[in-house]
Amino acid sequence: MLLSASFQLSKIWGKPIIWGKPTTLSIEPTTSCNLRCPECPSGLRSFTRPTGMLQDQLFEKVIDQVKGHLTWLHLYFQGEPFLNPRFLEMVEYANSKWIFTSTSTNAHYLQEKQVEAVLKSGLKQLIVSMDGITQDIYEQYRIGGSLDKVQEGLKLLLAEREKAKQNFPRVVLQFLVTGQNEHQLPDLKTWAEEMHVDELQLKTTQIYAFENGSELIPADLGYSRYVPAGNGKWKLKKKIENKCWRMWQGAVVTWDGKVVPCCFDKDASHVMGELKSHSLSSIWSSSAYQNFRAQLLNDRTQIEICKNCTE
Repeated sequence: MLLSASFQLSKIWGKPIIWGKPTTLSIEPTTSCNLRCPECPSGLRSFTRPTGMLQDQLFEKVIDQVKGHLTWLHLYFQGEPFLNPRFLEMVEYANSKWIFTSTSTNAHYLQEKQVEAVLKSGLKQLIVSMDGITQDIYEQYRIGGSLDKVQEGLKLLLAEREKAKQNFPRVVLQFLVTGQNEHQLPDLKTWAEEMHVDELQLKTTQIYAFENGSELIPADLGYSRYVPAGNGKWKLKKKIENKCWRMWQGAVVTWDGKVVPCCFDKDASHVMGELKSHSLSSIWSSSAYQNFRAQLLNDRTQIEICKNCTE
């Protein structure tokens, strides 16, 4: 309530007011990934920031700081979380502090042993990315991936969850709709129903160089973040407004403890502070964070990471 009220007042007055502490947090288990997706810095191996694995000591330090006010923890930013060997232990730790835990995976590591550990960890939501219903279409975006492995892992998880009479993790099947796979939507919906996943999410695809168009932009613009600009170029469908609830709701933490404003800052260009030397609470209300909030309230189009955002 306090964060929401301060956000509404900030919009009215045009200057940042922050009441309360973040209720959501994304923490990055690793920047490593087994796939080579073309619109992802992990897949492209194109980070300009350091890459590595989150250490459990840093993770537990952060969780101990935020356990009193955090309601949602998304253990994901870039990379494939299951490549961090301590990933599910981190989930268990957060779950022991009564924090709702979620993650996103390409589901190539859901073998029997991992599925058993997932069910024991207390993970509340598992988002599975599957952007094709046949291997030839799936691998056009999930380069290096195996659709069979994804589907078998998902079947195993759902079967074992039912056998254990558990409701969690809630399984969300996420499909990035592109010009390459949009024709498969009817078959996808049928498969998802047969699998009894908890939710099917059809998600628009972020494209870096969208201005000149891309084969990834679907013909059905209802599934696109971009529309023709009328001059042979493309533009964002939604106008960028000088506001952003995310800056009042939560933050993102990189594997090495840097706090950045949101998940669009993939290269950590806007570091608000470092958790190795400062508390999240002090970073949250720091002059750096307030100056960033002030800039987006004044003219968000001047912030590079906001130029391809649908928020």
